[in-house]
Amino acid sequence: MKREQFIAILSSEQESLRRFLLALCCGDRMEAEDIAQEAMVKAYIASDRFEERHKFSTWLFKIAYNTFLDHKRRVHGYATDIEEAVQVADVARTDDAFAYQDLYEAIATLPIKERTDILLFYINGYTVKEIAKITGSTQMAVKQHLSRGRGKLRQILER
Repeated sequence: MKREQFIAILSSEQESLRRFLLALCCGDRMEAEDIAQEAMVKAYIASDRFEERHKFSTWLFKIAYNTFLDHKRRVHGYATDIEEAVQVADVARTDDAFAYQDLYEAIATLPIKERTDILLFYINGYTVKEIAKITGSTQMAVKQHLSRGRGKLRQILER
């Protein structure tokens, strides 16, 4: 992939990538921006390995998701498991600019796998198959995460 082509495609995906990471980081704008920048640099470096037969946005979001996980492992160096690496978000970190603050606070309480799948499916519009590729899960696991996540969100928001 040529540099100009990469920049053009990335420009069209950049906003949704940043939104996804912002929600995944529970409203911590600085953390989300750092991860987005790192992911975009990684994508640029790896752009010669991108296969045109695949969807660029799926490939980019996979890089961003893995960069997010790497970041959490570095921040919580003691963690060996993804679930241990992500702490329940502190409500005080939630960005006041969110129009749906209650929803984002509820999403922040979900385990990372459920949160990621909910965000990719409902916010970014990815299919179950695409989410499975991005997260490295099975389609059945993605469906379970979506179902559990919806149930937990419903309970939290009804309170």
